[in-house]
Amino acid sequence: MSERWQYLILLGLCLAITAPLELFGAGVYRQPRRVIGAVIPVAAVFLVWDAVAIAARVWGYNGDYITGIDLPFGVPVEEALFFLVIPLCALLTYNAVTAILDRARRR
Repeated sequence: MSERWQYLILLGLCLAITAPLELFGAGVYRQPRRVIGAVIPVAAVFLVWDAVAIAARVWGYNGDYITGIDLPFGVPVEEALFFLVIPLCALLTYNAVTAILDRARRR
């Protein structure tokens, strides 16, 4: 397998590993407005931050581990997906843990 896909594969695995947390009652995927409201503003700030850093040549990415597909301003597609996937996984984890703890308290 090409190393160029490693970042995307890792992001996919993050989603795959945390997706079953929805079964614990996380309800994240059933609340798309909440997800969008939590993820998009933060992603937008950090994407702008990355674009500025890339333009200033103080930040870059190892081309061996990314596909080479760039968004405007030189931000790799993997970086944009990172800012969507990781917060989504965090929401899944947080909501699942909260649901499990709530159930444990009721017993």
